[in-house]
Amino acid sequence: MATTNDIKNGTVLRLDGQLWTVIEFQHVKPGKGGAFVRTKIKNVMTGKTIDKTFNAGLKIETANVDRRDFQYLYQDGADYVFMDTSTYDQITVSPEIVGDAKDYMLENQNVLIASNDGQPLYIELPASVVLEITYTEPGLQGDRSTGGTKPATLETGAQIQVPLFLEQGTKVKVDTRDGSYLGRVND
Repeated sequence: MATTNDIKNGTVLRLDGQLWTVIEFQHVKPGKGGAFVRTKIKNVMTGKTIDKTFNAGLKIETANVDRRDFQYLYQDGADYVFMDTSTYDQITVSPEIVGDAKDYMLENQNVLIASNDGQPLYIELPASVVLEITYTEPGLQGDRSTGGTKPATLETGAQIQVPLFLEQGTKVKVDTRDGSYLGRVND
């Protein structure tokens, strides 16, 4: 058990039998009345985000979340197989838990898997990854000007918007949080 004073970004709380991770928090001490903590929390399993307010000093239950390095090995049917980089144990993770991370994972890539009581909760990718464009419409002469984007398919099968001048076979840096194009990568 902990109190509201222990709330920090990334803390995982157990509320009504569900796990919630703290995205934002703010301790508020109004001139009148008792202090409280305003939080924005995200459901670990469903991804739903809500705002919740706790009275200061209230006892809250935190969950022990273990974050460990894993290497993505391969896809086995619908499931994904990962290997613990320290013990070499393999685990199978369902597509519901992998979620959108599948759009940015290549085989042999390292990821963080957060688990509670040995049950995988979610996958944390690096902030950005480098992927190759496998298909995009060819650029036309004069497309090197600013502005304008076109869809491009990455080697993972994900689609992102890229500048008009990029061609098939180009390696690009992609933000894993929102799928945005961050720049071209030269080998």
